[in-house]
This record gives sequence, C-alpha cells and structure tokens, in this order.
Amino acid sequence: MQDDLLARAKAWLAEDPDADTRTELARLIDAGDHDELTARFAGTLQFGTAGLRGELGAGPMRMNRSVVIRAAAGLAAYLKKQGTPHGDDTAGLVVIGYDARHKSADFARDTAAVMTGAGLRAAVLPRPLPTPVLAFTIRHLGAVAGVEVTASHNPPRDNGYKVYLGDGSQIVPPADADIAAEIDAVRTLHDVPRPDTGWQTLDDDVLDAYLTRTDAVLAPGSPRTARTVYTAMHGVGKDTLLAAFARAGFPRPTLVTEQAEPDPDFPTVAFPNPEEPGAMDLAFAAARESAPDLIIANDPDADRLAVAVPDAAEATGWRMLRGDEVGALLAAHLVTRGAHGTFAESIVSSSLLARIAAKANLPHVETLTGFKWIARVEDIRYGYEEALGYCVDPEGVRDKDGITAALLITELASTLKQADRTLLDLLDDIAVEHGLHATDQLSVRVEDLSLIAAAMDRLREQPPATLAGLPVTTAEDLTRGTDTLPPTDGLRYTLDGARVIVRPSGTEPKLKCYLEVVVPVAALADLPAARAKAADLLTALKRDLSTAAGI
Repeated sequence: MQDDLLARAKAWLAEDPDADTRTELARLIDAGDHDELTARFAGTLQFGTAGLRGELGAGPMRMNRSVVIRAAAGLAAYLKKQGTPHGDDTAGLVVIGYDARHKSADFARDTAAVMTGAGLRAAVLPRPLPTPVLAFTIRHLGAVAGVEVTASHNPPRDNGYKVYLGDGSQIVPPADADIAAEIDAVRTLHDVPRPDTGWQTLDDDVLDAYLTRTDAVLAPGSPRTARTVYTAMHGVGKDTLLAAFARAGFPRPTLVTEQAEPDPDFPTVAFPNPEEPGAMDLAFAAARESAPDLIIANDPDADRLAVAVPDAAEATGWRMLRGDEVGALLAAHLVTRGAHGTFAESIVSSSLLARIAAKANLPHVETLTGFKWIARVEDIRYGYEEALGYCVDPEGVRDKDGITAALLITELASTLKQADRTLLDLLDDIAVEHGLHATDQLSVRVEDLSLIAAAMDRLREQPPATLAGLPVTTAEDLTRGTDTLPPTDGLRYTLDGARVIVRPSGTEPKLKCYLEVVVPVAALADLPAARAKAADLLTALKRDLSTAAGI
C-alpha cells in the first residue's frame, strides 16, 4: 500500500506544472511523510454545485494548478457536449474572473489556456474584481459559461473554483455531476492542450458596463446623503464599490485603511468573514472616529454585504445587523418603491420575507440553500439569504452582489435620514407590523468531517420531541425532498412559534443550525419584552439542540 502511495505521488509530481507545488510534494516524498501523503492522495477534491474549494497545496485533495487544469478540461468537455452556440462561425465564449488570493491569477490563466486548447473562446477579466462583475459579464457578453476563481470568505490557505452557465447563475444538478464525470475522464495532463496564447484579456469596458448597470438599482432622485465607513476585508471590493458610490452621488465612504487593499494573507482577521468575531473591530474603531450613519463591509470577493448601525446599547457603540434583518430592510424598501415580481429566499432564511411579500400581494418562493437556486426562481425581483447574500438587480446579476446591495441599503438609510429616522426604527416598525422574527445560528466548525455526519445521524435516529420547552410539531428529513423542494442533506423542525433547520455547510467544515422564533408584538412599547422573550427562547433552542445533536 505504501509503495502504491509513493507511486501515485511520484506520478502526480511528474506532470505537476507548478514549481511551488512540485517542490512541496518532492519534499514530502523525500521525507517519507506517509501521513501527509496519505491525506493528499486519499481521493480527489470533489466537484459539486459549489464547484471546487479547498486548501492550497500539492496533490489531488488540494487546490492547485493540476486540479484546476483537470476541472477546466472537464468543464470544456461538458460545454462542447452541450452543443455550445457557434454563431458567426465562432466558438462559445467562456469568461473567467478571479480574486486576489494566492494562485488565483495562475488558476485563471490555466483555465483560459484549457478553454482555448479545447476549441472554445476564453476571455479573462482585466484584474482581480468582485465576483458579481464576473456574473454580470457572462450575460453582458453572451457567454456560454463563466468561472470565478475565489474561496470567498474562507481562510487564507484556501482557494476555490466557481462555475456559472450562460444564464449567469451558478451550476445546479445535474450539470455538476456531468462536469464531475468529465473531470474524472481526464487521464493525464498531457492529454489537455494548453496553448500559451489565444485567449483575450478584457479591458475596463466590462467594468464600466457593470457600473452603468448599477444605475438601475437606485430610484431616480432618491436621497443620497448617508455617510458610511467601508471595509473591503482585504479583498477586491474597494475600487468597484468606491466607483459605484461616486457614480450614484453618495458621500465617499471612509475606508478602513488597514483592510482596504487586497492581501491574500488577510493579516488583520482570523477569518476574512464579516460574520466572524473580531473581523469588524477595525471598522468599529474607524466609525467611532468619523461617526457615520452606517458601516458597510464586503467579504473578500465582494458578493456579500454586512451592515452595522449605531447602537448606544452595544459596547462598541455599533450593532451588526443579521443577514435576515438586512434582508427584511431591503425587501421593505423595495416594496415601498413599488417593486413587482417574486421575492425569493433560501429555506434557512427568515420567514419574515414571506409575510412582507404577502402583505404587498407579491409572490414568494423558498428554495434550497444557495444563490444557485435562488437566482433561478421565475420572475425573481429580489432574493436573499441569511449568510449576507442579496440579489437586488437580478436582470443585471443573477447572483448575490455585495456592491449593489450596499448601494440599496445606503439609499434606504439616506431616505430614513431625511425623515430623521434610522434603520433600527424601520426594523421596529416591521416587527410591530409582522411580529418580531428573531434569528440566530448554532455553527460548529470541525477538523474531522465525520463528526458532522455523526451529528446528523444522531438527529435522524433520535429526533427531539421538544426544544426550548416547545413541542416539535413536524420533523422533516429533507433528504426525501418536499412538495416544493428537491432532496438535500438537512433536517427541519417546526415548533409552535419557532423553526429549526440543521444542515452541513456546503463550502466549509461546519455543521450549521438555523434558529428562528416569532413573537407577536402589539405596539412599539411591547418590543423590549418581546426581544427578551425571543432571546431566552433562542438561548434555550441552542442549548437543547446542541444536546440533541451531541455537539
């Protein structure tokens, strides 16, 4: 077995095109590091609806140029079998974007080379840019597919590979399995043509077109006075967001300078995710100096948006809004502006959106988790997901977009400011009108993925009868699907005035439990008591669910 492991490692080394990973792998082979080699060659990094995502390094279980070349070859083979358009005697176009993480530019160039070698056309964005610019460009240029090289808000050691088809939305089954089968069919990199030239590097015209499209997000003549502090979280969002805000006529955001420029090492944060503890501390410090109306933050590839608002009750003076709160605020704002079309959200997001849509006589749809599902909702006007993802201009970007969402929330803050009101005031009004919808999350990060499977098995075998003293009225195993949802690995518990969903993360080694309680509110004066009750229930739900899952 050990001889076979060494043989596979040496065969991989022989065709590895990257000097960095060749050196790394050769060192492991020379040292006879059996444990590390076993980890690298225990299988292959699996391609799914999230594309690829994993730790950088040598071997088939890591993200590296060899893995990316195989993935690109599989995607190219899939596209050709689909009969990609050949209008005007030209092959189908694949657009490639990338962020500023380690190896992202290399992975983008490799993808372009593979597409060109396969007889397709390839165009690479001019430099590291936000993921929504790539999603926009696919539709703008009429491409048959797109690739974004990014690991979004994962740790610095990770990178990823996200695939879009010609409608500008991410892949869903069965395309993922079909592409994975084509990847598996690649026997050796020597079978994959990779010419040194032949693809196009796009210029700033595509970015200008994206920025022009952002005009559609805001209402003509709306107030544009709200002042902001902005952090790009060491990612690629700064220049695009500043350009969009200048174009819209908002005051220039005050930058969190320590996090403004792209840095693949993310030196000021443990995890480059605005939701993680400590990630927003520098933004809070900057806000205490400049006293803005709100703080806005993108994740490193700028497809997500975090928002914080002044709150004297908080030790920092600022309160981070939950994704569900921002989702409700944007929905209410669009309703006030007379929006038409379907409001969509994932099943793990707050049920408040359904109530807002119903009151406005608008269609509402729940989908599986992820914008690959949300973006495909027919006649979608607005979609959101509690993990800080918002699609506010689906005709422009069929994906979450942290730039246009930042524009829209700042327009709302400006409109409220004109009336001497705040985002918190509007949240209070929404709670009185629709009930207080309080959400929280129990999220457990693991090193051993078997712990997640064990927790799911335990809940399936011994489903809880009560949680937080509330009887579980229905317990659904979502692997069986429902009348409106295809099968997915998840569990949903409905209680009297509460809801719990448990699922493994699709992009990180986490078990995620999504909690919601709904408390009726008769008047503004009743809100403090309602919030206290909701907080107690959420705490009890966390405790009881943790016990039931054994986590």
